[in-house]
This record gives sequence, C-alpha cells and structure tokens, in this order.
Amino acid sequence: MSAHISNAAPFLGGNAQPAHEDHHDAGSTTLVGFWIYLMSDCVLFSGLFATYAVLAHQFAGGPTGRELFDLNFVLIETMLLLVSSLTYGLATLSMFKKNRTGLLFWLGITFLLGAGFLGMEIYEFSHLIHEEAGPGRSAFLSAFFTLVGTHGLHITSGLIWIVVLTAQLLRDGLTEKNQTRVMCLSLFWHFLDIIWIGVFTLVYLLGVL
Repeated sequence: MSAHISNAAPFLGGNAQPAHEDHHDAGSTTLVGFWIYLMSDCVLFSGLFATYAVLAHQFAGGPTGRELFDLNFVLIETMLLLVSSLTYGLATLSMFKKNRTGLLFWLGITFLLGAGFLGMEIYEFSHLIHEEAGPGRSAFLSAFFTLVGTHGLHITSGLIWIVVLTAQLLRDGLTEKNQTRVMCLSLFWHFLDIIWIGVFTLVYLLGVL
C-alpha cells in the first residue's frame, strides 16, 4: 500500500513545482525572444538614422530644418513621451505589488500620453504637407518623414498593444503570462523613448542650430 502511495506522489503533489518552473521558463524564453526582436529593431533604426545623416543637407532648394521645425512644439512632444515612460514604470511597480487596479490606471495614463504624442506628430506631418514640405519635396524631407514616421508607427503599435493588454488583464487578471506581456511591452515602450531621444537630438536639435 505504501509503495502505491509513494509511486503516486509525483503525480499528486510533485508536479506543482515543476509546473511553476515551466511557466517561469516560458516567461524567460519569451523575454529573451523579445530582446532579440528589439535588437533587430535597433538595426532598422540604425539604418534610418544613417540614411538621415547622409541626406540631412540635401534640400534641393527647398526648406531646411531651421525653417520648418518648431523646437518648442517638439519639446512638448518629447516631454509627453518621457513622462509616459515614467508612468509605465509606475504601472510595472503596481504589477510587482500585485495591484491590478494601479497597473490598469497607469497603463491608461501611459496610453493617453502616448496618444497625445502621436496626435502632435500627425499634426506636424499634416502641417508640413500643407506647407508643401512633404516627403517628395527633397531627399532631406524624405529621410525625415521615413525616420520619424517609422517611430510613429511603432508608437501606434504600442498604443494598440496597451489596449489589448488592458483587455487581457481585465479578463484574466495578473497571470504569469500577462505579467510577461507587461514586461515585454515595458521593454518596447522604453526602447521607443530612447529612439526618440536620438530623433530629437539628431533631427530637431541639430536641425535648428
């Protein structure tokens, strides 16, 4: 009888710890895979930055960055995105404290800040096109729209991700899978902030000097 109980033990209580470890390993694998994706995104943006650097003075008789860029406007954009990085950090802290309400609140604030940033970027693009300074006007503007527009598309993806993640958190709660998703989105959002600092410095700041 004792032998049967002993043999059954691995199937009763013994599986709990390995199952937990399997979930942990799956989350770690997902994070590693996402880091690899971010490295590929680094290659993409490196190419866009290099292209812009080469074409930054190819105005073809058109307007220059000094004539087009409103640095105060871009500073507000930048502050919105930097603050959104802070609020996402607060969302992550809420997750670590198992505070789903706090996590959802800060995700919502992050979404609003990111949407504000994206709205300002769309306004800037529409204003430039209205002023006949669209991507077809010169190589400089083509490189500008491509670099900044690609970053904007990534922000759009991040905002959609926040909406989907919010729905998953409301439906399933703070499961290990959802916590891994929160961490992946954290890496993505902070990465976009770093890219924007490069855009602000190379494109806007140097462009008006």
